[in-house]
Formats: sequence, structure tokens, C-alpha cells
Amino acid sequence: MERKSFLKSLLLGTIATPVVLSACDKDSDTVTPSTDTSGTGTGTGTDSGSCTVAPSETEGPFPTKSPASYVRSDITDGRTGYKLTAKITIGNVNNGCAGLANAIVDIWHCDAEGNYSEYGGTGMQSTNLQSVHFLRGRQVTDANGLVTFTTIFPGWYNGRATHIHVHIYNASGTSLKVTQIAFPEGSNSALVAVNGYKKGLSGYTYNAKDNVFSDDTAGVEIATVTGNTTDGFELAIKLNVAA
Repeated sequence: MERKSFLKSLLLGTIATPVVLSACDKDSDTVTPSTDTSGTGTGTGTDSGSCTVAPSETEGPFPTKSPASYVRSDITDGRTGYKLTAKITIGNVNNGCAGLANAIVDIWHCDAEGNYSEYGGTGMQSTNLQSVHFLRGRQVTDANGLVTFTTIFPGWYNGRATHIHVHIYNASGTSLKVTQIAFPEGSNSALVAVNGYKKGLSGYTYNAKDNVFSDDTAGVEIATVTGNTTDGFELAIKLNVAA
């Protein structure tokens, strides 16, 4: 699932070439969530407490074209949905997975309807959003390796589980890791509380059938998500890299 040739040529802040993601044609999932509609999401994922390098994943098909242009903690940019505070800690496996300070962290994800900014008007995404840049942002880790983004709970689109893309660079701008964050599932999870927004969850692809997350048997890509639809959700995950 790595796009090795692409990553080797990636330079900080340069325009990335969109690539069609073959993983987007997955079958629908057989996992059946409960019908709990309490609006409370308390599902937890597996924290990468072990000092394990985060898996490398595809950056496409909708990477940020000019990530250095979007240094901001609030990436909503007018997009509406349930508030999500994303707390991402970067650890360094070459230092006992201690927090990595001054790492550059880009994230991007789809909106409540499953659409990405900067793309569209094609068969891959019919809604044309090429002129807007919502739900994309860059932050630099603090002394504890932490970055915090204010965003909305992502929606979903055909063939993929709900996810957030992450690209991590060192302080000099050298790419260290491209990966993705998965959301916990289950009857009391935030995923069920959000219920796919207007789409519902019929036809949703769960992590076990997702071409990116299905091989993550240790759950290192699954975040912890708490909160509810009234007050918003908080996502926490530690992603370890070799710096």
C-alpha cells in the first residue's frame, strides 16, 4: 500500500501529483454495528503504547497540493460537522519512542459528505471542490511531540473506512512517514454515534475489510476517540517514526 516511488520524490511544500488509489474499490463490510443511538461515543482503539513504527500507507488519492500554505490548528475552514479535536503525538523509535519535538505534521481528510477539498469534478469525486482547501492543515510538534488540530468528524466514501491522512516530516522537512489514522468501531463508538452523517452506514467499509487498515492486526493505526455529538469528540493517537 505504499507508493514508494512517489514518496521518494516528495519534497516539502511541493505540489503533489494526485494518484488514483486502488484501495477504493473495496467490497462493503460484513461487520454490523449496534443500533445504539445514544449519541455518546466512547469506543477506544489500541494505543500504540508499544514502541512500534507506524505503518506506511498511501498518501492518495487526494493529498494536499501545497501543504506549507496551511499552517493552522483549526482546519475546519467553514466546513460543518461534529467537532473533533485531534491530538496526535509523534514518537521517535530511535529514542525509546519519546516525543519528537519540532516534527512537521500534515493532516487532511474528507468532509461530512465524504468529499475532499482541492479535488473533484471527475469520476473519482463528482463534486468539484478544486478551489477550496478545507480540512487540511499543518502543525509543528511541541516539546512532547504533540500537535492538536480542531476539525470535524470525517464522513466516509465508497470503499474506505473513515480515516485521516497524516504526513510527518522532521524539522528539516525530510519526509519520515506517510500513514493514516483509523477510527474504533463497535456499538458504543463515535463512528456509530455519528452514523455516517446523512449517508448512514449502509454500504460502509469497516476496518477489517479496508484495504489500508485490514492488515493492522495490532491496531496501531486505530485512535482512541471519546466524546459525544453534543460536545464534540476528541481523538488521540501516538504515531512512532524513525527520526
